[in-house]
Amino acid sequence: MAVETLQDLLNEGVEGRGVLVRSDLNVPLDENGEITDPGRIIASVPTLRALVEAGAKVVVTAHLGRPKGEPDPKFSLAPVAVKLAELLGRNVQLAGDVVGYDALSRSEGLTDGDVLLLENVRFDARETSKDDAERAKLAAALVELVGDDGAFVSDGFGVVHRKQASVYDVAKLLPHYAGTLVAAEVEVLAKLTENSERPYAVVLGGSKVSDKLAVIEALAPKVDTLVIGGGMCFTFLAAQGLSVGASLLQEEMIETCEGLLERYGDVIHLPRDIVVANKFAADADSKVVPANEIPDGWLGLDIGPESVDRFAALLTEAKTVFWNGPMGVFEFENFAAGTRGVAEAIVTATGKGAFTVVGGGDSAAAVRALGLPEDGFSHISTGGGASLEYLEGKELPGIAVLED
Repeated sequence: MAVETLQDLLNEGVEGRGVLVRSDLNVPLDENGEITDPGRIIASVPTLRALVEAGAKVVVTAHLGRPKGEPDPKFSLAPVAVKLAELLGRNVQLAGDVVGYDALSRSEGLTDGDVLLLENVRFDARETSKDDAERAKLAAALVELVGDDGAFVSDGFGVVHRKQASVYDVAKLLPHYAGTLVAAEVEVLAKLTENSERPYAVVLGGSKVSDKLAVIEALAPKVDTLVIGGGMCFTFLAAQGLSVGASLLQEEMIETCEGLLERYGDVIHLPRDIVVANKFAADADSKVVPANEIPDGWLGLDIGPESVDRFAALLTEAKTVFWNGPMGVFEFENFAAGTRGVAEAIVTATGKGAFTVVGGGDSAAAVRALGLPEDGFSHISTGGGASLEYLEGKELPGIAVLED
């Protein structure tokens, strides 16, 4: 990646300068507004700490959830500010708005090493506007918060696939640099697309084939093993002519899956047994059945033990592994064994010297929720959608603009 990095900015000197940082702090909250997985906040700390310790006046912009372009208390970054302050070991101010009076007055009062977190940038509809001029206006207001000699650090990898004001347009107005997290993510993903050590295995799960179709098309010709689990596997099983009961099914994708199996049947591996349930609930009655014997009215919620063993045998011998998407409804204990078994196989591969990457999103959440060792993987990405689009070969606007 031919861009300037955080280290380049630090070498230039940031003491007394305003630095706008786009972080990815989009963490899951429970019904009480408590953070259930602080992984993305933790990942944002190294860049912020480096700037603070170098004496910058740090202004952080980020989003949480999907507010509809206006303030919504349930999507406030207030709990994030508390957690970020705890991790940084210093006070983090939270502005009451995005670029309004409170944000401006607080930014003007910053001293060297201070941190100001702006309120959810998606409270301003211009952030996600398709109108270039509207986004540019918000970008200009964000730049005003750090002053004429300010700089922009892009450190929210989870949003670099979006052409948004705080991701893309601000980089056109300020000297711009890739933060520690963004630089590391791109380096890791480049290793998955350029000269990957073989055997190369990819594990894809999640609910919909349509969400993963482009990455299947991009990676299937390049890998030795493509394991498919999660809800998306049932559309592939249906493409083989099997009945999937009440399991999740994208009927409009069956023909596409038939084509994929015809072209890449030698690398695509589907479950041979399924954990089925009589309803979608943690306390549902469940049983293991062969993949071709799913009863009418029952739905598959996990891959079965034979499938776990078979997939594990493939994964533990791989030299490169990319995993995106759980194998089942891991949030329910009775349907977590498939995801756990596959993840443990990847950990084993790591221990044998393989380069292993967890592709963000639900997979990263599963690693933490199931108590698996994070250092059991070479890298855990913070950006599921961005990771997939990179591997699909798409240009990521938030990366491309840093190269200008």
